[in-house]
Amino acid sequence: MSDERTRANGVDRTGGHDPRTAGGHDPGAAGTGRPAGVATDGGREATIPSFVVGITGGTGAGKTTVARLITENVGESVTRIPMDNYYADQSDLGIEERRAVNYDHPSAFEWPLLREHLERLLEGQAVEMPQYDFEVHNRAEETVRVEPTDVIILEGILALYDEAINEMLDLRLYVETDADVRILRRIRRDVVDRGRDLEGVIEQYLSTVKPMHEQFIEPTKRHADLIIPEGANSVAINLLEEKIRAEVTGDAVGSFDRGAIEREVRTTGFDEDD
Repeated sequence: MSDERTRANGVDRTGGHDPRTAGGHDPGAAGTGRPAGVATDGGREATIPSFVVGITGGTGAGKTTVARLITENVGESVTRIPMDNYYADQSDLGIEERRAVNYDHPSAFEWPLLREHLERLLEGQAVEMPQYDFEVHNRAEETVRVEPTDVIILEGILALYDEAINEMLDLRLYVETDADVRILRRIRRDVVDRGRDLEGVIEQYLSTVKPMHEQFIEPTKRHADLIIPEGANSVAINLLEEKIRAEVTGDAVGSFDRGAIEREVRTTGFDEDD
């Protein structure tokens, strides 16, 4: 299966809201940041997120660790949304059929629901996020209520795959780790932590995980603004923490313009020594 955990956590959220001066929100303003603000949700004030981060990478790359460390260490107004929670509901399938599903393929996810929830959060509305139970390979009955916070972090193997979701992201990260390290982490997790058969884990990796990585996951690297080498390296984590803290406190200097360099290159061309 894909970059699965025993059970996908509902949401990691630390600290309270810090609503600031109201500002507009353009869901399509990729890479520009958003002025933090407040909105009315059922008669109360709700935070409008000012910064949305997408973190992706292959199985065992360390993307979940990166997302967790940023969420924990920033310490306020950050919500982490694991993509695993948006695996499609499979109640119509038997357990053996559910085990046979290719969870590394884009079709395994319920994209319309993920898009809808991100859009609602960006508008300052709370959502009921589904939970996924990997023991039964199906969506759990309970949901977790997610309130909008200043910073939203979307993390998963295909976090940069969907064009509409990419347009909602202010910062896109790809965590890159050598394939041999990733497979060793996968084996340790599935065999040691979950008690699975080693031969079955290797067969699954070769038949679905590796080809899906090459076909769908690795190509999303071209959408990344930053590539983090060797998983959760401390320099990258510290720089990301500083950026996100600045967004939370309103001290961010300037904003991203993802198209600025591309426009300059189209206009002036590359330097001769390139």
